[in-house]
Amino acid sequence: MASTSVKISPDTRETLERLAREEGKSIESILDRAVEHYRREAFLRDANSDFAAQKKDRKAWEEELAERKLWEPALLDGPEDE
Repeated sequence: MASTSVKISPDTRETLERLAREEGKSIESILDRAVEHYRREAFLRDANSDFAAQKKDRKAWEEELAERKLWEPALLDGPEDE
């Protein structure tokens, strides 16, 4: 894996070291998880924003709901609950 230097504040460095120590993981592992969490959060924030904008357009929202109704039967093709 390539090594890259990134400047962080002393407080952030201290927090990373503490988290790594407490979890028995490397700082790299903690950063990987934090960045992935941030990426997912940004994705959901953007998706929510897009849906909110779509809801403001009545025609676009009606089309969305119609498409959801078409796909609804696909939700029933999963494994049976035991």
